[in-house]
Amino acid sequence: MGDKNNNPIGVFDSGVGGLTVVKQLIKYLPKEDIVYFGDTARVPYGTKSAKTIERFSVENVLFLLRLKVKCVVVACNTSSSIALNLLRESFKIPIIGVIEPGSREALSATRSGHIGIIGTQATISSRAYEKEINRLAKAECLEKNDKIKMFSQSCPLFVSLAEEGWFNGSITEQIAEKYLSSFKNNKIDTLILGCTHYPLLKDVIAKVVGKDVCLVDSAKQCAIEAERVLYREGLLNNKKNKGSLSFFVSDAPEKFAVSGKNFLGTSITCIKRSDDV
Repeated sequence: MGDKNNNPIGVFDSGVGGLTVVKQLIKYLPKEDIVYFGDTARVPYGTKSAKTIERFSVENVLFLLRLKVKCVVVACNTSSSIALNLLRESFKIPIIGVIEPGSREALSATRSGHIGIIGTQATISSRAYEKEINRLAKAECLEKNDKIKMFSQSCPLFVSLAEEGWFNGSITEQIAEKYLSSFKNNKIDTLILGCTHYPLLKDVIAKVVGKDVCLVDSAKQCAIEAERVLYREGLLNNKKNKGSLSFFVSDAPEKFAVSGKNFLGTSITCIKRSDDV
């Protein structure tokens, strides 16, 4: 086993949402050390221009490379939809996004071909999921290719609801109803949760769109993809011990610790500011 195998996986997001990806990485790759960077000083990314998102994403990878990571997981749908190709062209290490894994799972799950997509304004405007689903369907010559119809909706307030811990209740339900009611008319059977915050609102989302609609959690699919890539590249850490977790933020570590607990499912300690590295 090479020295690189012992290096950590780097994960970045604009804030705390990417911790849903970390939670799944711990489940699927328990022996891996993970370094997480939340760009809390510049959150949210979903309302920024493409050029700005690309610049922030490159800077985030450069920060993680200082910590000797062996691969980078872009645990942010906005960065994945806007900057992933640039990152792969700019850096030699494996870089994994959330768009392709989520698209692949949605294609596998749908029966009718009617797929809904929700995300930030930047993710929805980029049409990244639509492009990827069409590419995968064409590449795999799926019979349901002719039936595929996609319907998208930006849900910016979902991010604030998740970070405030308002996972249920009348206000959350009313907002979800406002955003998601059109999906009923479109008769979707699969809905991509195209933002790492959204899995925390799964119960309300499922209630609004109906129990028969399959919710695709891009965080889970991203972790499965990371496992596949590390295996393919011969970079899996085969140590016997459980992996370690390190957290870095660009601002407000105390706030990150409070809201991050809901996303990770456990208390977060030892958070460092990135400018202290």
